[in-house]
Amino acid sequence: MITEYHRPENLEELLSLVSRKSPRTIVLGGGLYINEIIKEPIAVADLQKLGMTAIKKKGKNLQLGAAVTLQNLIDSEHISSALIKSMKHQETYNRRQVATLAGTLIAANGRSAVAGVFLALDAELVISGGKSDIEKIRLGDFLPVREEKIAGRVITEISIPTAVRVSYQYVARSPADLPIVGAAVTQWPSGRTRAALIGYGDQPVMVLDGPGDDGAVEAAKDAYSDAEDQWAGAAYRSDTAGILVKRCLEEIAENG
Repeated sequence: MITEYHRPENLEELLSLVSRKSPRTIVLGGGLYINEIIKEPIAVADLQKLGMTAIKKKGKNLQLGAAVTLQNLIDSEHISSALIKSMKHQETYNRRQVATLAGTLIAANGRSAVAGVFLALDAELVISGGKSDIEKIRLGDFLPVREEKIAGRVITEISIPTAVRVSYQYVARSPADLPIVGAAVTQWPSGRTRAALIGYGDQPVMVLDGPGDDGAVEAAKDAYSDAEDQWAGAAYRSDTAGILVKRCLEEIAENG
């Protein structure tokens, strides 16, 4: 339940709100996930007047404002087809209109296709607690400690590389359902390859980050060898993870 609503004029005002001990104050981007994951009374600080919606290329990276919506990203000319596929898979059109990128990553669980692809891309987050407290952190390091990292601080920007090839593959009970098993693979011109799995646990899982793709399929199978829940058994997930990573690598090779 929202007990207070604020619309700060600048970052300093926003930080003063979210750093309060009481009431607990949450950053409000689109507001899509707040009622879904927060059950206690909270205050909210709306980002509307702060911008944070830019999409811009800088060198070999794409810098994305934390408050940019998933639909804004899809409508831009800079996003890969794999990222578009993951966003359309995870959220419907109406929900993509309000779901912000930062909110999507903060709320991500193991079945988040968007977080899985951003993990494979080795996305970097910029987190601010003020002028003297600015931290850059990789998404893979952020997800396990996300609540700690954003306590009294805010994500301002997310950066991903552009000169890479990306593939996202998944299986689900229906085309609109979240993945039972999904795989995201990214390959750099140097041959560096990252592979992430989606569909189980508290967050997507990185299974490979190396100079090439040797061992990617077996690493995927091993990573999900105990991944059993109400949606699927471990043996099925393990075999399917290997198949999907192989499909990703084949798609990248075909489009290379």
